[in-house]
Amino acid sequence: MSSEQERRELDEKARRGETVVPGGTGGKSLDAQERLAEGRSRGGQTRREQMGAEGYHEMGRKGGLSTMEESGGERAQREGIEIDQSKFTKHND
Repeated sequence: MSSEQERRELDEKARRGETVVPGGTGGKSLDAQERLAEGRSRGGQTRREQMGAEGYHEMGRKGGLSTMEESGGERAQREGIEIDQSKFTKHND
């Protein structure tokens, strides 16, 4: 079987809702699943490099406070939780 034929078959499975690429959950085509998997594997590390470890940690702290009803920033403000927004800026080392 040619790789082109394999890709067509995988694409067809993805269009039926199957996950054919590890980390590609939710993609409606083989290409979309490949892009999702790549973004998930590199996204966090890239952001950490951009913000530095402290900023990345602070961003996670804020995100962990979010709910369906309000954002993490709104909840932090309402509950008086300190979030250091200055750490969210691009980190240059």
